[in-house]
Amino acid sequence: MVSTNNSGVPPSASDGTPPQPGESIDGKDEPGHEQQHHQQPSTDESILPLSDGTPPPDQKSNDGQGEQQQHRKQREQQSTVANESSFLTQVSETLPSHDDVQTFLSSPGCGAVSTFTGITRDNFAGKKVTRLSYEGYTPMAIKELRNLCRDAKVKYASVDRLAAVHILGDCPVGEASVIVGCSSPHRREAIRCTEYLIDELKGRVPIWKKEIYEGDEGSVWKENVEWREGRRRRVMVREEKDGGANDVKKNDDGVNAEV
Repeated sequence: MVSTNNSGVPPSASDGTPPQPGESIDGKDEPGHEQQHHQQPSTDESILPLSDGTPPPDQKSNDGQGEQQQHRKQREQQSTVANESSFLTQVSETLPSHDDVQTFLSSPGCGAVSTFTGITRDNFAGKKVTRLSYEGYTPMAIKELRNLCRDAKVKYASVDRLAAVHILGDCPVGEASVIVGCSSPHRREAIRCTEYLIDELKGRVPIWKKEIYEGDEGSVWKENVEWREGRRRRVMVREEKDGGANDVKKNDDGVNAEV
């Protein structure tokens, strides 16, 4: 209620200006009316830290999300390191013994250990083989072996430990060139995982094989023949004759095909 003087006219302010509607003579808002001019805080002021240094709610939320993502990433890295401690991967001129691989794979919680050992045989397509020789890019081959073990761990979840080792250089007849294997609580997963390991190793790890034959038969560089969707495949092989090397595409029976 605005006060009035005896004439019924609201008194003027000290400077003679009559009060505005909704304004009392002492400068305070009259009850039931809102100020016509309300200054909004600036955007910059609205995001300033609180008096105790606490960041605004939005900033706290963003910082919390960043910390959660960082912790999650650290846990994933730690998990990867822990998982890879259960991998035995090696590409070198000497292989660990079968007993060493078996010992590595053994685990108290596993009732099955399955391994496959590839050995140089003494013949191929009617030719007498004297030895095999393997070449590969070691860093990339090791990296791919570890990727293979990780993939196998995902595909066969109950598998505990895995091994994938391959020789480089000469491998005489009767000697092992590759060993793969795993341990699992039950035999089925272990057997299936071992088959997966050797098939994938032959198909994707960058290691190449050279067959050396007896007498004047020479030698041949080969890529592996593997099952893919029910079909066997052989891609480029390298034949060495008369001091030169030629790339020739072979069929499964060893007959030359069109390149």
